[in-house]
Amino acid sequence: MNVPFLDLGASYREIQEEVEEAVLRSLRSGWYIGGEDVESFEHDFAAFTEARFCVGVANGLEALHLALRALGIGPGDEVIVPSNTFIATWLAVSQCGAVPVPVEPNTETFNLNIAQIESAITSRTKAIIPVHLYGQPADIDGVLEVARQYGLRVLEDAAQAQGARYKGRAVGGHGDVVAWSFYPGKNLGALGDAGAITTNDEVLADRVRVLRNYGSRKRYINEVRGFNSRLDPVQAAVLRVKLRHLPEWNVRRSTIAERYSSELAGIGLILPRVEPFAKPAWHLYCVRHPLRDTLRTHLSNAGVETLIHYPVPPHLQGAYSELGFPVGAFPVAESMADSLISLPIGPALSREQVNYVISAIKDSLSPFHKESQAVAGLG
Repeated sequence: MNVPFLDLGASYREIQEEVEEAVLRSLRSGWYIGGEDVESFEHDFAAFTEARFCVGVANGLEALHLALRALGIGPGDEVIVPSNTFIATWLAVSQCGAVPVPVEPNTETFNLNIAQIESAITSRTKAIIPVHLYGQPADIDGVLEVARQYGLRVLEDAAQAQGARYKGRAVGGHGDVVAWSFYPGKNLGALGDAGAITTNDEVLADRVRVLRNYGSRKRYINEVRGFNSRLDPVQAAVLRVKLRHLPEWNVRRSTIAERYSSELAGIGLILPRVEPFAKPAWHLYCVRHPLRDTLRTHLSNAGVETLIHYPVPPHLQGAYSELGFPVGAFPVAESMADSLISLPIGPALSREQVNYVISAIKDSLSPFHKESQAVAGLG
């Protein structure tokens, strides 16, 4: 059996008729910038995330970037970011002329270690970006407590958390502003790039609307130096359809995650821990193993596709070499990069495929389980 990491084609075929009908309707409308589909999706997604406002933008990086701009982040400012995250979190800070200041994650949840935030705050710190990494809700109340103590703004990076819940509420309106990506592989994915911000702050929402449209709210009248970062109406039409199916798809992901957690316990893997306050979206199911690369080879030979999220931490990327962080500067993030493996998970994965993945992992681990147990701790 071959098990793909994520079968986007199968998910498309499940709702093909609805998607194609929506796309054709959008194409025939004559509205190719903005229009009803964009406005309707913004309304629907705001309701889904239990936020007052949603503003569609071109992609997830732009959602982060414009949210930071709307918060007033600029040159010379510092923004606290996780040391382990997709590089877009850092890039958005840099695009504002600000400096990303890394803080290590909690080793069990992979999210920002709140106990380490305060020591990273300086007189130049203006904001904190907690990431709901892999769809696991970060402890937003903990972040907000530190932020309010020091007068900082909080931008949630929820690119992987569509449908996640924190303390009974949908992720989407806890902090000052929340950035979303609808990259095709996300739980709620477009057929290309797309993104959005949600917020309960009317002023922030208005600022993003102006910034995304050349700094203009009235044609040819430019209030600020803005950008061209608008949600495409065809993608909005697709997202409206997919949003109706997202709750069911997330239930399927949760069922798979529960089976992994049950069946893979006690065999040498470090499994993700879910906090009592969290209901994850299970965008990814990541486990840790000291012999990760050997395990991946075994699984690949068995026909199981896995991925690594992410093999090189941002502080060791060439893009941030000028910050001068050496190897070992952030050992937890580096250890995760060396030991994490993402297992297949997605709404199209069948029970038979899940059973096969579990069996393949057990078969793969058995020959070297004792060896892996003797390897030093993972940080």
